[in-house]
Amino acid sequence: MALAHNLGFPHISGDREARACHWQAQRDAGIQLLPVGDFAWHDQPFDLSWAQLFDEVAQAKALGHAVKPVVIGPLTYLWQGENNGSIETLELLERLLPLYDQYLNRLAAMGVEWVQIDEPILAEDLPQDWKNAYERVYNILQRAPLKKLIATYYGGLDGNLGLAVNLPVDGLHVDLVQAPEQYQTLLDRLPTYKVLSLGLVDGRTAAACDLGETLGLLHDAHERLGERLWLAPACSLSRSPVEVAVQKCQEVAVLAAALDENRAAA
Repeated sequence: MALAHNLGFPHISGDREARACHWQAQRDAGIQLLPVGDFAWHDQPFDLSWAQLFDEVAQAKALGHAVKPVVIGPLTYLWQGENNGSIETLELLERLLPLYDQYLNRLAAMGVEWVQIDEPILAEDLPQDWKNAYERVYNILQRAPLKKLIATYYGGLDGNLGLAVNLPVDGLHVDLVQAPEQYQTLLDRLPTYKVLSLGLVDGRTAAACDLGETLGLLHDAHERLGERLWLAPACSLSRSPVEVAVQKCQEVAVLAAALDENRAAA
């Protein structure tokens, strides 16, 4: 069965009871791997964001949940800064990467198996200096002993597809709602050890996913990927109303279950 996970859920800042309810709502909807710490990193100081993440991981694990911490990727973090996309901004990586390495190692020590690293700027037309930085950054971050899923969304990888599939990480999430045309090329070029998470449920509208239309693609993907196939909304649900976010989680779980049932009946 394809693993059903979620990239992000509406966040309740500082309210431990509400956070617990939101995690349980996702689990009840059929999500097997819950996003934790999936809040807006750009809305608060960097170190405070990680401190809150560690607290949420500890709380969710104590409640018995299988968790996937969510962090903003270092290059997306810098790109979103004041010096958007400049060469000078890239120089800040030298100070940032040791912190990422330290914090990822701390997550591993907490028993985390997978971490989701959001790099949505891979769906943009990046300067060559920024493209070159990706391989160096992730060669450093791969040292932390936990599995890493790079999450891209709000568009296709286009000219960054080769770069994204070959990063030294364990998995890649792609948005097939905004960019369904990238599917076949991704399957052809993805290394055989990597998880591919397919974003097939539209996270930006309340419109329901077309189950019949999607199942054919899922069968094809499962034939190629087997247990390396994951399913999720196309993007984070953090800005959706809670009831819509729950609906989207249910749609992901229904797709995973329908794929399993159809294969069992074949």
